[in-house]
Amino acid sequence: MSNFNTLAQLRRSHRKFTEEEISAEDVRLILRAALMSPTSKGRRDWQFVVVDDKIDIEKIADAKSNGSLFVKDAPLVVVVLGDPLANDCWIEDASIAAISMQYQAEDLGLGSCWVQMRGRGLSDGTSADVVIRGILDIPENLSCLCVLAFGHKADDRKPQNEDRLKWENVHVGRY
Repeated sequence: MSNFNTLAQLRRSHRKFTEEEISAEDVRLILRAALMSPTSKGRRDWQFVVVDDKIDIEKIADAKSNGSLFVKDAPLVVVVLGDPLANDCWIEDASIAAISMQYQAEDLGLGSCWVQMRGRGLSDGTSADVVIRGILDIPENLSCLCVLAFGHKADDRKPQNEDRLKWENVHVGRY
């Protein structure tokens, strides 16, 4: 990518992926972006679980009732975690790490999509957190913010349309 302006305009959510695996080097670069992301007080309390096993990915896709079935077709997911008792900024820190991974993936020509898990779950009331914790043996103290699906893009998305930017939502000095 030539510059961040272009990267920001091109990064779109992709929910369709080819079956091609992501190279180990690309996975390393995506995780490197997360590990380099800024955190509150430099604590770096987040945790990440990288999943490429198809059976586990299918189970993760079923961790909530709506909006995650496409994850089954992703060759790679990263589960983004934090400890709410250890860090009151865990959501913010984990969010910054997640979007850092998504921008890195776009820079590598890969597609990605954020799948919200915090506060979501199954229709029977079981939280996505509990489901994912059981699939991946995640310790009880950690909570899942999101799952990021990564893969080679199977569809083309147009860049963000500059004409649709909501500049009216920007206030200078005062609201």
